[in-house]
Amino acid sequence: MKIYINGKFYEKNEAKISVFDHGLLYGDGVFEGIRSYNRLVFKLKEHIDRLFESAHTLMLKIPLSKERLIKAVLSTLKANNLKDAYIRLVVTRGEGDLGLDPRKCNGNTTIIIIADKIALYPEKFYKQGLALISVPTIRNLPEALNPQIKSLNYLNNILAKIEALNCGYDEAIMLDSLGYVAECTGDNIFIVKDKHLYTPPQCMGTLRGITRDTVLEIARKGRISVHEHVLTRHELYISDECFLTGTAAEIVPVVKVDGRIIGSGKPGKFTLGLMKKFKDCTKKEGVRY
Repeated sequence: MKIYINGKFYEKNEAKISVFDHGLLYGDGVFEGIRSYNRLVFKLKEHIDRLFESAHTLMLKIPLSKERLIKAVLSTLKANNLKDAYIRLVVTRGEGDLGLDPRKCNGNTTIIIIADKIALYPEKFYKQGLALISVPTIRNLPEALNPQIKSLNYLNNILAKIEALNCGYDEAIMLDSLGYVAECTGDNIFIVKDKHLYTPPQCMGTLRGITRDTVLEIARKGRISVHEHVLTRHELYISDECFLTGTAAEIVPVVKVDGRIIGSGKPGKFTLGLMKKFKDCTKKEGVRY
């Protein structure tokens, strides 16, 4: 495996950063998870744009232009000779001291690009559906740490994941401070009810997911009625279909929430159709390498 760090490639066992890097010490940095399909990097521009938006809010300057960063991602994929890959792009504040003050960092931002394969969920969940449980840990408040910032501090999500795993579930539903459904630990959530598609709005503690936006675009093109609307767990329980979206997960059906069977208890027709249309999108939308 060839890993890109600040303009150079390193073997996996030689790829190292300083223990004083503030990305390690404090989660002071941003990241993107990106997918390539048959040498086509899906929605690469959108991922790079979101990375720069997250960095801008953190007042973290990325030393490369968007164009040069895109070239670095493509170079990493070529160096690893991967047709289908998961790319992790990480940008940290760089090396500093043991204090919080970002001014003490040396100004040399650390850029890391890793390309490998990933399977977030077992194949059986895509065929049989996933069971979810809602957990006590709520999603970060926008006033505290805005979920729109894809930062390296993912403890909020990890704590929720631990709670789900402790209960025997693979994924958790996270609520916001008002008790509305926000998202899962790494994915956005959708429901289908009476042929209408619903998903929580971005203002409710959800990340603006690239796959989420793709699904909304597919639905609108198919003249499906789409609603970005607050949802309670009750709306999830009585939905006809439910599914999750994410770069690593793609689209995964949900058949049970908090012990309640969703619809027929099997992946729904609408969800299965979206999964096919999404696969079609990955074959033609992106940057070739």
